[in-house]
Parts: sequence; structure tokens; C-alpha cells
Amino acid sequence: MSARLNIANVDSAAYKAMLGLEGYLQTISLNHIQKELIKIRASQINKCAFCLDMHTKDALKYGETTQRIFILNGWREAKDFFTEEEQVLLAMTEEITLISDKGLTEETFQKAKQYFDDAKIAQIIMAIVTINAWNRIAVSTHLEVPK
Repeated sequence: MSARLNIANVDSAAYKAMLGLEGYLQTISLNHIQKELIKIRASQINKCAFCLDMHTKDALKYGETTQRIFILNGWREAKDFFTEEEQVLLAMTEEITLISDKGLTEETFQKAKQYFDDAKIAQIIMAIVTINAWNRIAVSTHLEVPK
């Protein structure tokens, strides 16, 4: 597939708004690994090769293990590799990414409240929403994975 268009060039105001969200995410209290797990898991679901390439590399840079990245798509069967907080983040990521299935369930929301306060839950939701937007931009425009 060849790239269709570059939104940063075609509509710089829209791209700047997305960068504003990304800048906000740099200020939230989630650590780098938590942010990258969210980004990788959403990108797996959305089949965004560009973002998978970027965020797996970033996760490794921040100290994530290759094994956890390799098994992330099957985290429910490998729960011993992920903390309970991370499992909640991953469940939230899946349910919000696949919003039309059943949305963020009450069960998952209540589990989140066991680990996070309302402000952090809001930050998690914004992190998930943002990577989903980036995935949709990259997939829709055929953003190419750098070689």
C-alpha cells in the first residue's frame, strides 16, 4: 500500500490538535510502560502496523521486556506476567477500543476504581482515546512503517 496523504501537511490545524492531546499525555501520572501497554494493545486491536512498530520500540526503550510484548495479545492467558493494575489498564483498553461491543463495562470500571482515583481513570480513558485516534489516522492514510 502506498501512503494516501499526510494530514500534518494537508490539515495542519487538525494535526496540531492531535499533538496537543499527545502533549497532555506527557503530563499525566501513568508511567511510560503503562502508556506503551495501552498504545500497543489498542494498536494490536486496530491492526495499526505503524503504531505497533513505533510503540513496541518505545516500550523496549523504556525497559519493557520482549516476552511481555510478544504475549500482550494473549495477556488474559498470561496474567502472571502483568500486574493487576496493568490487567485493568488492558481490559479498559480493549473495552474502550471495541466500544461498540459493550463499552467500558461496569465490572471493569469498578475494578479500575480499586486501583485508580477518578482523575487517573480520566487520564487512562484519554490515553486510550488518543491512541485510537492515532491508529485511525495511520490506518486511514496508509502511514508506512519506516524500514
